[in-house]
Amino acid sequence: MNDTVLVLNGPNLNLLGKRQPEIYGRETLADVEALCRDTAAGFGLQVDFRQSNAEHVLIDAIHDFRVGSAGIVINAGAYTHTSVAILDALNTCAVPVIECHISNVHRREAFRHHSYISLAATAVLAGFGTHGYALAIRHLAHLRAGA
Repeated sequence: MNDTVLVLNGPNLNLLGKRQPEIYGRETLADVEALCRDTAAGFGLQVDFRQSNAEHVLIDAIHDFRVGSAGIVINAGAYTHTSVAILDALNTCAVPVIECHISNVHRREAFRHHSYISLAATAVLAGFGTHGYALAIRHLAHLRAGA
């Protein structure tokens, strides 16, 4: 097992800080990346941080990290609620998968209450803001330590 965590972000997260800041906050995706790298470094982990609006790019990244990595943190954005293909990719993972959402999806529109990603996730975080990413990495470190 290597010491790299894949932090994977789906569609529209490149607009973080600009898109609906009343829901998603004012932090940018670059701020989230810095948070993830700082958190991971504290546990001796590395981060491969990616964002794509394209479903197949997200799936390819999952394939690259599904075995041997320290785990995957995924905020699949809207694909959370629509992508069986991403679920199928996550179901091939031999590493922990943490589903992460900035907003509390259960307080939002009804279509956001269903997650395909949750069916493959080791754990789910929602509503912690961007701090949820740090919590997800912390949990992966906890799992890695065998606790």
